[in-house]
Parts: sequence; C-alpha cells; structure tokens
Amino acid sequence: MSHEMFLVVLVIISALFFDFVVGWNDSANAIATVISTRVLTPLQALLLAAALNFAGAYISTKVAKMIGGGLVDPAHISQTAVLAAMFAAAVWIAWCTTVGLPISGTHSLVGGIVGAVIVHVGMHALKAKGIIKVLIALFVSPILGFVLSFIIMVVIYWLCRKAAPGWINKTFGKLQILSVSFMALNHGMNDAQKAMGVITMALVSGGFLQTVHVPIWVITICAAMMALGTYVGGWNVIKTVGVGITHLKPVHGFAAETGASIVLSIAAAFGIPVSTTHVISSAIMGVGATRRLSAVRWGLGLKIVYAWLFTLPACGFLAALIYKVFSVLGWH
Repeated sequence: MSHEMFLVVLVIISALFFDFVVGWNDSANAIATVISTRVLTPLQALLLAAALNFAGAYISTKVAKMIGGGLVDPAHISQTAVLAAMFAAAVWIAWCTTVGLPISGTHSLVGGIVGAVIVHVGMHALKAKGIIKVLIALFVSPILGFVLSFIIMVVIYWLCRKAAPGWINKTFGKLQILSVSFMALNHGMNDAQKAMGVITMALVSGGFLQTVHVPIWVITICAAMMALGTYVGGWNVIKTVGVGITHLKPVHGFAAETGASIVLSIAAAFGIPVSTTHVISSAIMGVGATRRLSAVRWGLGLKIVYAWLFTLPACGFLAALIYKVFSVLGWH
C-alpha cells in the first residue's frame, strides 16, 4: 500500500469514527424529547432514529459537497491535515458526550478543518465565503429554532385552549411519533453528510476523484456509522436535552421537533451545514418559554452555549497540535 493510499484509509477510518460519535452525541437531538415524554421506550426510539438517520443520508448530498469543497480548496489540503481535523473533532465530541454535553458536530468539524489548514498551508487556502456562510447559519439557526417552536407552541395552545388535557396528551403523543421521525430523517440528511464531505475531500485531494461528487459507497458507510452511533445512544446527553432543559409533555415535544425539523430541512435544501444540537436545544427552550420564563433552566442552557462557543477554537487548536505531531512523524 502506498503512503498516499495509507493516509486516505486513515482519513476514512477517522471520518467514520467522527460519524459514529456524532450519532452517539446527537441521538439526543432526535429522540430525547420522545423518551422524556414516554411516548416511545428508549429502545423503540433508538431503533426508529437509527433507521431514519440511515435513510436521511441518502436524500441529498448538498451539505456533503459544501463540506468537501466549499470551505477549503481540496487541491491545497493534504491527507494529514484532513486526518488531523477529523481526529480532533471526533475526540472533542466523544469527550463531551461522556460528560453529558450536547455539542455541535458542525462546529467541531469546521474548527478542526480551519485549524489544520492554517498550520498546513496558511489562511489563503480557506474559502472565506463558504466559512462565513456556515458561521452565519450556525448563529442564526438556533434563533430560528427558538422563535419557530415558540410560535408553533403558542398556536397549539390557542387551537387547543378548550380541549381536555387527556385528549391533548393522547393526540400529541401520536403526532410526536411523526415529528420525531421527521427530526431523525433531517438529522441523517444534515449530519451524516459531514463525514461524507470530508471523505470526498480526501479522495479529491489524493487524486482518487476528479470532481467533488459523493460516491454511493461513501454515502452507505457514513449512513451506517451514523445509524450505529445513534443506536448506541449517548444517555448522559439524552438526559440533559430531554429532562435537564425543561419539563416536556408530548405537545411540547411535538412543537420542538417540528420547529427544529423545519429549520434543518431549509438548511439541507440550501446545502448549508448547521448544528442539529443547536437547533433542537434552542427549540426546547422556545417551547419551555411559552409556559413561563422560569420553566426553562437557563443556567444549564448557558453552560451548553459556553460549550458551543468554546468548541470552534478548541477543535482548531487541537487539530493544529495533532497536525504538528503528524509532521514530526514525517506524515505530510
């Protein structure tokens, strides 16, 4: 096996590990609400989310193309830099999952790519337009998730103001199965594509692909690893998202998942990678705020925000450090 092929294989393995830990952490995004409201058992929710994550990965490759060619010119990045970025992002997400912090896979990956590329060839290899677009989307999408879910919840309150509580719980318990399915499908459509994009970037950089298009085998293995990570489930994160932020009933879960899914669908349609974690967490805060502001544990929300803000520089620094270590080993 040639040195170039060896590095490509390592990149693919690290990308699949990244995909697994993203599914592990982000399982909470799709199923925390439906578990906390007891509409589905944990096993039922995990199986449903894993299957729909897998299916969602096949719907579109626009996000993968943005990751693969919209942030950095593949011609100016080495396999070692890609490997350092993936490894840094995966390690960061795995650590956050073990301590129960819902974290952004997109933030982690973008930070890792930027940090590795800067130490490899400098900032000129970065595509400022693509990075700015992603950063704006990462900032705006949770705000949209909060506002949209708040509005949906207010509309539901008004439409169901004369309905009996028992009827509301029963009806929205059934509807929440649809909303959580929509959420899981969008999760696969957005998050599984990030590893696809990195693998595609590595294949183009190594000369194994001539254009930035995602081969079917790349889609399949990334979808499978995302589904597996989701099935394993990060229970600490599920507890944080499903119970820690605010108390949820089926109607709240339905509103949060619906609002978040709409935002994710729009982002995927335009090929913009956003954080599923950002969107669903803010959506849950939005539905909680419709009861009263004190119904939301803003202190926990603030800790999550700090973790999000720290992720970009942390993954950038870690990727740069890992790249330097690889350079010492003679991997360029």
